[in-house]
Amino acid sequence: MTRMRNTVYGDSPEPGETDPLVSEEVVGNVSKLCVLPPGYRGPPRKGHLIFDANFESGNLGRVDYITELEYDVFIRPDTCNPRFRVWFYFTVENVKSDQRVIFNIVNFSKTKSLYREGMSPVVRSTSRPKCSLLKYSKKLIFYFQFAYCFPYTNARLSSWIAKQEERDIDFFYADVLCDTVQQRNLDIITITSPENIHPTKQKRVIFITARVHPGESPSSYVCEGLMEYLLENTPEAKALRDHIVFKFVPMLNPDGVALGNYRCSLMGFDLNRHWTDPSRWAHPTLEATKALLLEYNDNPSVDLDFYIDIHAHSTLMNGFMYGNVYDDNDRFERQAVFPKLLCNNAEDFSLAFTSFNKDAVKAGTGRRFLGSCLSPRSNCYTLEVSFYSFTNQNSQVIPYTVDGYIGLGRNVAKTFLNYYQLSPASSPPAAQPAPPVNKTKLRAHIRDEVLMVHRQRNNTTKTTLQTDTSRSPTDAIYKPAYEAQLSNSTTSLQSYIKQLRSKMARELTQKQVPSKEMMCTPNSTVRSQLTSTLLNTTSPLPVSPPQSLTSPRAPALRGLDDPLTDQNRRNQQLGSIPPAPLSEYRKRGNGKLASYFLNPLQHDNSL
Repeated sequence: MTRMRNTVYGDSPEPGETDPLVSEEVVGNVSKLCVLPPGYRGPPRKGHLIFDANFESGNLGRVDYITELEYDVFIRPDTCNPRFRVWFYFTVENVKSDQRVIFNIVNFSKTKSLYREGMSPVVRSTSRPKCSLLKYSKKLIFYFQFAYCFPYTNARLSSWIAKQEERDIDFFYADVLCDTVQQRNLDIITITSPENIHPTKQKRVIFITARVHPGESPSSYVCEGLMEYLLENTPEAKALRDHIVFKFVPMLNPDGVALGNYRCSLMGFDLNRHWTDPSRWAHPTLEATKALLLEYNDNPSVDLDFYIDIHAHSTLMNGFMYGNVYDDNDRFERQAVFPKLLCNNAEDFSLAFTSFNKDAVKAGTGRRFLGSCLSPRSNCYTLEVSFYSFTNQNSQVIPYTVDGYIGLGRNVAKTFLNYYQLSPASSPPAAQPAPPVNKTKLRAHIRDEVLMVHRQRNNTTKTTLQTDTSRSPTDAIYKPAYEAQLSNSTTSLQSYIKQLRSKMARELTQKQVPSKEMMCTPNSTVRSQLTSTLLNTTSPLPVSPPQSLTSPRAPALRGLDDPLTDQNRRNQQLGSIPPAPLSEYRKRGNGKLASYFLNPLQHDNSL
């Protein structure tokens, strides 16, 4: 049996001996794991590799020593969904100067991927401080960070937002739409001229989302490139801001991103299959975003022209779009215009790969659901970009870089200029100097939109729970909360549930760990039992407004792009999954994180 040791110092047992510390291998992100050869005794030497994935978006579940020059590494599956084992992100330390090592990723879940087409992992090294694709080199290079694709963390997004807010510009507004299951912020960004903020002004809105699948990090770079173009001090960007209100939800699945998942949320849900009926408990980010979109659709002063959901594709090259099929020929032909214009602006966008369909398996996606319920004037697309490369006009395969993804986002923004036939001269000239902008008042108007969505969500949930008792278990948790608080019309459901979760978590810290039978049950049973546990906690709690609507933005989480002190690393537990014996993981399948939801405060210092 291959031996591993989490401790830095110690003796490895001889073959045939039993080491109580490592008698069962561990599932979860490794943390400063030093892999020692079997039979080795003494402290680690130079060349005994130390693996670490205990940071935001990190993912490495297990390492097996084969030889000094070869290791088998195992991807940690998405939380509560072992079907997905794709994203990896880890660091390696304690390498000898002349040591060449082979890492075999042995449990990659995709049988078809762009690795067969020449794609390679992303690395950072002593000579390449920025992430780049792994390339063959005769020169010996020390690589210390490995990832499936270019990482983009919550920390980077928070840092980018803070940087824009420091500019003190009057056409950028960031707010928090709601909190996630683990109480992270769901950021919503508004980019438009101040004149368009007034609630009674007729306005055109373009709504863009990204990162519903946490492992699709290229989508974040595309979204960032689009936003950066709109924030530039150029006549083209000003023309777009003057005529359109741009709304961005740049990271729809913050929990999944922080945990290092590839496709799922904390609870194992593929959020892009739950747009039809999202739950406030299991899919709060989706439910809040959907409520805001439907509010815009019903608002007579808003023309919701576009909804674009940005993704990354693991088997196809180039950028391309998916659209819907409509019975209305005029609407069907109108939605074909934007992809054609984008193809003219972006060398890496393929019109040949663009398709319009109504596959049954895509019924719960944002594009399909919103295309069926929004006004006929709204165009709904999925924008895909390859994890690997695009083919240029000379049929050359060009691997994507961070700048390449950002460039595609900038080209999407330029295409809106063509679509609306805008030019720098189309912005109305100012007859006299504009009066000073009252940013506090403008932010209050945007905040009113968020509060309106919360009120709408509260009223919708209250009505549903009063009239329909056959809802799914994930929604049933809110019934006792409302029964306890119906007499108070100003109650914030979000605040109540947040306090309910905190109170329940504190109680559970004083109880024993869930039994092995609980831990071994499959997903559906685990969720049902979790709901039953939550429903038993019905004591009323003090009520206060949601934290995200009254407190300043939560501090940015640190990723590997930021300098880490020992204290920061000790505090940074977001990428760390509670360990469990491998034998139990094999038996129980999806239920390995039951204790994680039941007691989130024990494992997440951000709460």
